[in-house]
Order: sequence, then C-alpha cells, then structure tokens
Amino acid sequence: MKAVIFDLDNTLFDHTASATYAIRTWIPELGGTPSDELVAQWFVIEDRVYPQWLAGALTHQGQRRARLRDFLPLLGHPVPPTDAELDQLFTGYLRHYRGSWTAFPDARPALEVARSNGWRIGVLTNRSTTQQNAKLAAIGLAELVDVVCTSESLGAGKPAPEAYLKTCEALGAEPADTLMIGDNLELDVVAARAVGLAARHLDRPAGITLLQLL
Repeated sequence: MKAVIFDLDNTLFDHTASATYAIRTWIPELGGTPSDELVAQWFVIEDRVYPQWLAGALTHQGQRRARLRDFLPLLGHPVPPTDAELDQLFTGYLRHYRGSWTAFPDARPALEVARSNGWRIGVLTNRSTTQQNAKLAAIGLAELVDVVCTSESLGAGKPAPEAYLKTCEALGAEPADTLMIGDNLELDVVAARAVGLAARHLDRPAGITLLQLL
C-alpha cells in the first residue's frame, strides 16, 4: 500500500454532531423549540437536496436556499421571498455549525499511523472545496493531509469512477496500491472497489474505529 484516501464528513470530521448542535442552538433564534424530530428532518432534507447540487441542478448556495424553503415551514417560520434574505438567514446556522466543528478522537491518530507507514494521505469528499479545506484546518488535520479532492474541484463526485481515479493520480499512486476508508458503504467502499482500490467500511455505529481499518 502506498496511499490511503479518507472520506471527510462522518469519517474524520463529526458532521452529524456539529450539525445537530448547530440546529439545536439556531432554532431558538428563529422562534422555534428544538426537538429530536426537527433535527431528524434537517438531515432528511439535507440528504434529499444536497444530491441536486452534486448533479449540477443547483448551485451550492442554491441547495442551501432549497433546504431552508423545506425546513422553515416545519418551524412555522415564514420563508423569505428573496435569495438574499434566505442567504442571510442561513448564516445563522453556519455560525453555529462552524463554531462546533470537531474531529473524531481517532482521526488524528489514524492519520499519524498512515504517515508512519510512509503512505501518502488524501481526502475525497462530495462537498465544496472552500468549506472542506476550512474544516480540515479548523480541526487540526490539514497538516497531515497531502491532497484534498472534492466533487467541486474534480468536476465529479463519488460514486463516479473518475473521482477515485483522479484522487489516486493526485496522490501519485495506482488504484491497486491505494486504500479508501469511509462511512458510506456504497460511495466509499463498493464504488471504490469497482475501480480497483482496496476499501474498508467505517461502521461507527457498530463500534469500528479508523485505527482498526489501517
């Protein structure tokens, strides 16, 4: 093995915890009362709308607006009529989200083990380049990562074959010499294996840790 590619959200970075905290602290600012159901609906909407950005049907800012249009009525909050007002409203969520960014406890140790093995380290993520680089810097992992590839920078996201192949190319490693690790079985394991990478599933609910997969 010459290189390892990690997914970022819910693999190295605890997106679920950060977003949950953000929603629970942002809803009162909108006049609502936080609940488990509202938090769950935020993620349902995210999972429904975000792929439209990946498919090119929405801009990155557009998918944020679409999420608000679906979520605000659940709070009984009026939906602002203009894009500018929606964008301003979304900054409230982002303030709480960015303020709670955190790495999983096993993230840095795993990167350090990979580095000690002499492997090149990459991150492949279906998110925006600016935000994902900011996350890695904020959680103290940027210095340990050689290459960050995003669906935005590559022009293709997981599970498109070119996403994995271009990331291997950026790392200077053949797919057969590269390991992919991530929490999404289809995107981080099945699709990666289909183009020749070794791949392992990070099943955190089952108690699997990154260090067990290296």
